[in-house]
Amino acid sequence: MIDLRDVQTGLVVGRIREEDLQFMIDQLEEEARYDRDYYLDAPTIAHLAEHGASPELVETLRRAMDGRKSIEVEWERPGSGPAAAG
Repeated sequence: MIDLRDVQTGLVVGRIREEDLQFMIDQLEEEARYDRDYYLDAPTIAHLAEHGASPELVETLRRAMDGRKSIEVEWERPGSGPAAAG
């Protein structure tokens, strides 16, 4: 499982499967090869859903938004240390 962390608060906002992480990597733009963070908003999540995201991934991302217009999340594998160090 992969932890998704709110960049602003540092709190884990959800857990996703490896397959869901790979889907996000394939679908979302990365600024660098080892980029581990993504900007998400409702249209981005809708795009992911329309292009085959698992229902669990979509629900996790919607919950992570927690009523906000957008969120920046970073991912890490538990036990691998802070995502920012990658």
